Amino acid sequence: MDFQGKVIQFLGETSGISKAGNAWKKKEWVFETISQYPRKVKVHIFGDRADTINLELGKNYTVHFDIESREFNGRWYTDISVFRAEEVGDQASSAQFQQPGSTGYQQPQMPYGNTNFGNTGAFGDSQSFQGAPDDSDEDLPF
Repeated sequence: MDFQGKVIQFLGETSGISKAGNAWKKKEWVFETISQYPRKVKVHIFGDRADTINLELGKNYTVHFDIESREFNGRWYTDISVFRAEEVGDQASSAQFQQPGSTGYQQPQMPYGNTNFGNTGAFGDSQSFQGAPDDSDEDLPF
């Protein structure tokens, strides 16, 4: 799975020794997803990847992750473990991921804006739907 987001906080690094005597390391980060309704997502990078995946605050990334839930003492915990992160370039982030109200954002046009379903077709006179036949006797566009 993956998502695109901006690094907004570094929560620190934890390390230790497992019961088997192996050293381990974990880094935790908080992302804000890049979407119309942004969400905050806490992820971790575990093991050798903690040294090889370098994230920077304020930069946008495409984050590839695995998600797993586990039970401990009757409670369930969900971990989002990052296995790869790719920085999203400035042009891609400004063109593809602009939020409403920012410069350059265009609200998607919905073909169902007009509810006039008379004999003029499914979308009335004021709107047309590309790909729908012009001389159709049906009121449905599919």
